[in-house]
Amino acid sequence: MAGARAVIVGASGRMGRALVRAACEIPALRIVGAVASADSMSIGRDVGVLAGMEPLGLEVTSDLPAALAGADVALDFSQPQATRANIAACRAARKPLLIGTTGFAAEVAEAELDAAAHDIPLLIAPNTSLGVALLMDLVRRAARALPAEFDIEILEAHHRMKRDAPSGTALALARAAGEGRGQAAPEPPAGSSASRAGPRRQGEIGFAVVRGGDIVGDHTVLFAGPGEEVRLSHRASDRAIFARGALRAALWLQGRPPGRYGMSDIVEADHVLG
Repeated sequence: MAGARAVIVGASGRMGRALVRAACEIPALRIVGAVASADSMSIGRDVGVLAGMEPLGLEVTSDLPAALAGADVALDFSQPQATRANIAACRAARKPLLIGTTGFAAEVAEAELDAAAHDIPLLIAPNTSLGVALLMDLVRRAARALPAEFDIEILEAHHRMKRDAPSGTALALARAAGEGRGQAAPEPPAGSSASRAGPRRQGEIGFAVVRGGDIVGDHTVLFAGPGEEVRLSHRASDRAIFARGALRAALWLQGRPPGRYGMSDIVEADHVLG
């Protein structure tokens, strides 16, 4: 993979700080821009100090277009309400964009994402773990192979501060299962710990959500059939896996032609899926 100069949007957040720390382990990638919202207390601070490191000589700014001028790729881990503006800035600058922000579906329509992907490489990644990318493929295969009497449940758990529920990863797993079954993914009620009241409907893909403590991220797809179960799971114990996966994806994304991409493309490129 060729080297890249990257801008982190949402640099003051938990994931943004993790990206700054992880970038120091990847010589091929250099952070040249750190962006936060205009009202952030981090504006003007050194992004290295913000991440708990030695100063990097790079101040956090709110000016994304200016930061993009000297960059090859952008990674957006900010807030859902900022996603549309961040896409517009990258599209205007013709810079590849990885969106790791979740919960922006109510803010940005699929048609807008498709339109942006006509101009720039756009990678949507509700979860940037390479292990979760593999899990998505396994779920799709299992849903295709198992008969319809196997009910599908997406079980997920995250820390108490996570805002969206079910998680973006849980929704992506449901979409993968739906693709395997040849059906549309469900529209779960936001903030609910369960997706139904009463008996299960035929063909339903359900959700169960846990929010508590400092759980980094647990996801299990349960295929429950008559007399047997199949469980496909991924457990994250260190947030650094998401940062490393995102930076690896950003390196891969620069230089790609315009289009829509996902983490599965990175895994397949590395021959993980065979």
